[in-house]
Parts: sequence; C-alpha cells; structure tokens
Amino acid sequence: METKFCKFCGAQIPKDAVVCTACGHQVEELHSAAQPNIVINNTNTNTNVNRNTNTNAVHVTGKPKNKWVAFALCICLGFVGAHKFYEGKIGMGILYACTMGLFMIGMIVDIFVILAKPNPYYV
Repeated sequence: METKFCKFCGAQIPKDAVVCTACGHQVEELHSAAQPNIVINNTNTNTNVNRNTNTNAVHVTGKPKNKWVAFALCICLGFVGAHKFYEGKIGMGILYACTMGLFMIGMIVDIFVILAKPNPYYV
C-alpha cells in the first residue's frame, strides 16, 4: 500500500486520502466526478399593456353623491345624521341621531370634511 505524509501533522496516510486520518485536515483538493450542467431557459415574454389611454382617469366605485346636497343636509339636519343617511351610511346615521351628531362635534368635523371632498364624490 502506497503512502504519503500529511503536510499538517506529518503522519503517514494512504496516498489516495484527501483528508488526513490522524489530524482531520484536508490534504488534497476535492475533485468531483462531473460538474452539473445547469441550463436556464427563461422564455418570459410577458409585456405590460396598459389599455387605459386616459392618464388622468381615476378608478371609482360606489354611487356618486353631490357634495352640496350633503353639505346642506349636514348644516340643517346634521344633528340627526341626515348627511350620513344620504351617503348610505345607515349605522353612522343612527349613531348621529342617538348622540345629537356625536354631541355636535362630529357634525362640525363633517362640515369641513364634506367641503374638502370633490364634487361629485363617491361613496
């Protein structure tokens, strides 16, 4: 049996050894039988096609509501939640009716919120 010496500890090891049997150091480079052949076939042909030609278009959902009708309802009958019923928010309308427009604070806040909305706005 042919032998060689470990270059780290000097121990006598088999000639075909890659790792020293005495100290555990790697004494030879690892040679694999065959390197795997990796082939990547990326045939991604997806293209982003924007069919909307209007760049200022806004996607809206819901029913359009007139800002000034909601404003008038809020000023005149905001304490009973008329503007909330107009918007279709029945639960909030009942809450406003039971709390006098959330103690008038909610009604005052809604006046400014309605004025900030575009006409028509969508709910």
